[in-house]
Amino acid sequence: MKIAVIGAGMAGLSCAQALSAAGHAVQVLDKGRGPGGRMSTRRTALEAGEVSFDHGAQFFTVRDPAFAERAAAWVEAGVAAPWPAAGPEAMVGVPGMNAPIRAMAQGLDVTWQARVDEIARAGEAWRLGGEGFAPLSADAVVVATPSEQAAALLAEVAPDMAAQAAAVISEPCWTVMAAFAAPLTLPDVVREAGPLAWAARNSAKPGRTGPEAWVLQASPDWSRDHLEDAADTVAEALLDLLAKAEGQPLPARLSLQAHRWRYARTTAQGGAPLWSAEMWIGACGDWLARARVEAAWRSGHDLAGLMLAAS
Repeated sequence: MKIAVIGAGMAGLSCAQALSAAGHAVQVLDKGRGPGGRMSTRRTALEAGEVSFDHGAQFFTVRDPAFAERAAAWVEAGVAAPWPAAGPEAMVGVPGMNAPIRAMAQGLDVTWQARVDEIARAGEAWRLGGEGFAPLSADAVVVATPSEQAAALLAEVAPDMAAQAAAVISEPCWTVMAAFAAPLTLPDVVREAGPLAWAARNSAKPGRTGPEAWVLQASPDWSRDHLEDAADTVAEALLDLLAKAEGQPLPARLSLQAHRWRYARTTAQGGAPLWSAEMWIGACGDWLARARVEAAWRSGHDLAGLMLAAS
């Protein structure tokens, strides 16, 4: 079968890998410029050396047995490693959080900067249209995007699925990336410092090099209240909160950036992927499970299982 997967995040690539391994022709489309999504890593060249920031997911846990096998393979391949500072089950991608995503995308047919705007029936097949790719025909379609985007894509062709997606709310998150000329005195991880929900010394993660680098993430409430603020204003506000936690003036800054995630963290509390064997269309993602990297992987893996059972 020819299967189109919309979204090359953890869920979409997990599904695509399983379907491709079973012999199906899988085409993955993603609007991003490259692997990562909410597991992105941003790199900045400075005079003091290149600095990297994991400005999306900070780490992932390994609890599900099937995901544990996958994570062990990543460790063996050198693209993941434990990060005890975040907890006994915490792991990170190496040298950046997007490393496992990059590894998963290898060997798959992925088109980047491909924005799917329409899914429509064309006889017995599906037709996908949008920007950055030629119109595509497929026997089956997998929607592996955040819930808000899934609701829009599925509205005309699978309204019941669209309604389930629309009912799930994703919390926003402002993230700030800061590099300094000298180390801070704080521990590698700071949690729940008022509106500053998370602060981590990114440069202390396994496989990282370069100057002192910190990632700061605001709480959902603060991010929602300041969602439309200018990035520079947000960066200074969160840096002030870091200075308050440090208890003294911060070292000279080398770089400062802010990134707004409108759909950062799902509020879902567990659920199965969506699949219609009658229409050959399905959806997967953390919004159908819970806000964990391994839950996203499991959702895509389980949807592939449903599709293989029906084929």
